[in-house]
Amino acid sequence: MIRKLKRKFIFVNMALVFLVLLIVFFVLCFSTYQRQNQTASASLSSLMQRRDGEPEAQFEIGRPSGKTGSHAPGSDLTAGFVVTIDEDGEQTVSTSGQVSVSDDTAAGATALALEAKADSGLLRPYSLRYLRVVGETETRIAFLDASADLSSMAELIATSLLVGALGLGAFFFISLFLANWALRPAETAWQRQKQFVADASHELKTPLTVILANQKILLSHPDQTVREQAQWVENTQSEGNRMKSLVEDMLFLAKADAERTAETFSEVNLSDVVQSALLSFASVAFEAGVETEDDIQPDVSCPGSEAQLRRLCGILFDNAIKYAGRGGSVRVRLAFDGAACRLTVRNTGAPIPERELPHLFERFYRADRARSAGGFGLGLSIAESIARSHGGRISVSSTAAEGTAFTVTLPIRAPYGKNARRKPHEA
Repeated sequence: MIRKLKRKFIFVNMALVFLVLLIVFFVLCFSTYQRQNQTASASLSSLMQRRDGEPEAQFEIGRPSGKTGSHAPGSDLTAGFVVTIDEDGEQTVSTSGQVSVSDDTAAGATALALEAKADSGLLRPYSLRYLRVVGETETRIAFLDASADLSSMAELIATSLLVGALGLGAFFFISLFLANWALRPAETAWQRQKQFVADASHELKTPLTVILANQKILLSHPDQTVREQAQWVENTQSEGNRMKSLVEDMLFLAKADAERTAETFSEVNLSDVVQSALLSFASVAFEAGVETEDDIQPDVSCPGSEAQLRRLCGILFDNAIKYAGRGGSVRVRLAFDGAACRLTVRNTGAPIPERELPHLFERFYRADRARSAGGFGLGLSIAESIARSHGGRISVSSTAAEGTAFTVTLPIRAPYGKNARRKPHEA
């Protein structure tokens, strides 16, 4: 799909550029053609008006055009000749300047000009423009050399085609670069989506397989009571709850991606939320043999959703207790940090390899540390999504000396937007 999109992007760009170049080409050629015709018409009229014996027009260099005693270049100083045909059909050829013309050329050009339907035009066999004026006693035909104009137009067309071809070739590579650059985020998102669907399918397949196997066992013993089959029923219930939790997590992330979370932001006492969430994990930490310490500054508040912030704390506390290791410790610190509030959850235990740190917030990331203990690998993705929806960010650092620390920074002012709305009583 991305490859087709790239091809379509390049095709549309090239079509638009080709159309623009084509319009410029036609406008340039047409304007040049019109200018040549106007100059030729003026020169032919000048030739037609001049009579034999009249002095040649002189152009004074250095005098601006239009001043007395000057003539515009190309008005009389033209490479042309005039053929006069009297009533008896006798032809007289008069030339201007340094022009010389053979009798055969003059006769052939005159014959074509007399046969032509229009009174003016171009005689391509001789590369001559002509102007025909039929009088009562004579017919005069002025001829002007058009070889320079034809050569100039041919060079213009050849140069335009060459420049256009080189321009299209250059823009093709530019379009290729732009297509790769512009569609790189879409390609990355597409690959992540494919990976997400594959991983989600794999995670859903496991509980479904267990549930179907339990159902098959239950159906194979129709005469036994529920008490006798309690093991399979409870296993089915456990796997169903596990699948429900996975679906809810994926639905939350899907809504977050679509920016359709319906939570209403209000002023939240984050100190109370963190303290309450930490207390709810006290029994979990006790069973895991993990000691908890807290340094929570009172009355730290920020705009947000209390339910989402509580879930964010729960994810970080659960993750820290799981990997602190028996006999380890978890330290929680909350305090103001300038125009933001900062929550840090630090745990002991084996450090996370540096190469895995950038991937921890990816969905279903398969790191041993992040994927053990029966999790789906969506918790940290949800935590990052919650922090981002509150206008904040989450980061992680991990060393053997200081342990692993997840730091959440939330702004004190609400990131108002589509999904951030004040309650009516708030000013």
